[in-house]
Amino acid sequence: MFKKILIANRGEIALRVIRACRELGIASVAIHSTADADAMHVRMADESVCIGPPSSTDSYLDISRIIAACEITGAEAVHPGYGFLSENANFSQILHDHGIAFIGPSAEHINIMGDKITAIETMKKLGVPCVPGSGGGVPDLETARKIAGEIGYPVIVKATAGGGGRGMRVANSAKEIDVAFQSARQEAKGAFGNDECYIEKYLQKPRHIEIQVLGDGKGYGVHLGERDCSLQRRHQKVFEEAPSPALSAELRAEIGATCAKAIADISYSGAGTIEFLYEDEQFFFIEMNTRLQVEHPVTESIFGVDLVLEQIRVAAGLPISFKQEDLEINGHSIEVRINAEKLPEFRPSPGKVTAYHAPGGLGVRMDSAIYAGYSIPPYYDSLIGKLIVHAPTREAALRRLDRALGELIVDGIDTTTPLFHALLQEEDIQTGNYSIHWLEKWLEANAAD
Repeated sequence: MFKKILIANRGEIALRVIRACRELGIASVAIHSTADADAMHVRMADESVCIGPPSSTDSYLDISRIIAACEITGAEAVHPGYGFLSENANFSQILHDHGIAFIGPSAEHINIMGDKITAIETMKKLGVPCVPGSGGGVPDLETARKIAGEIGYPVIVKATAGGGGRGMRVANSAKEIDVAFQSARQEAKGAFGNDECYIEKYLQKPRHIEIQVLGDGKGYGVHLGERDCSLQRRHQKVFEEAPSPALSAELRAEIGATCAKAIADISYSGAGTIEFLYEDEQFFFIEMNTRLQVEHPVTESIFGVDLVLEQIRVAAGLPISFKQEDLEINGHSIEVRINAEKLPEFRPSPGKVTAYHAPGGLGVRMDSAIYAGYSIPPYYDSLIGKLIVHAPTREAALRRLDRALGELIVDGIDTTTPLFHALLQEEDIQTGNYSIHWLEKWLEANAAD
């Protein structure tokens, strides 16, 4: 087992990893920018190293500075958290070349799954169901028109190197494909430096279902059920739950086994999430995230498994601490993302937190790195916390979430907490009857009111 791990991240996820290290008896090293000198993850770690100015390009994304921090502190491994360099194959390879373990999959697997077209081709070969589409990059507008016509409208144009909802455009008819294809390419070029796009069938009312997988890197893999992440704004998840209210036990077992076999067949190492659109009892693969997800706590809640601990074990060459047959779903869990944003515009709201009180009680978990007196910097993601609840049933989990939201106090800044108070009053949320388009339509309707 490792003696010292450097966490190449910030905020609540850095704190989450530090806690896992402490429980394993592993020393932790926090890196930080000058803007994060007073951050909670810096205070909680055993050691800390300032690696640059506020800009993430000159700090959290600077690989050379992170390597130097490892060498200065003697860290044997790096946990990347999520975001930043967590899915950067070059970072994984450079760490390997310096004799430092990357707590995540190999650079090869990050590369395969980081390119959407290669990922789809790989998953098809592994027997994972995929969305009907172009099967590769579309070179020009004429080809785009031809392929879209063959697939049948509506279609969606997606950037090969895309993420975070960028480089995506929907065409509902032949009249719209030209603008959709050209604008998607233009945005992809600006955002990712790569304008290659592909085309897929656009499903009408799908849910976003993701399967949590874990591989030991030696040909064994398990799945930990699914998370329903269908409530999204601009392709960004805001509300996640497990298990999904839309899946039967039989479908869950079937798609889970398919995903576990897929990662075992490629000897995948560490945690990953295979994401699908789900409609009419059919799954369509869209991408694989080769890292820990923001919403991993809901899976931990229903299975009683520490996913970060398992990531560390696997990276250290140890086996996964459980078998597939050991896993059994216990109850229901929901997570909401609390952002420092002003509603209804969702405008970033950095500033000083004048008062903070985390909700508590049975089945309530608050993953956050803020505290009273902390000044939220304007340079990074607006996520300031994740409120997770667990209860025996979905109905009980919704009631517990409502109670916990009422206890949460964050003064001095605006947050998205009121959004969740409002959503919990909606019948569709109470019954679980929603798709990936539901929240956008709800927000539009309420803005009109």
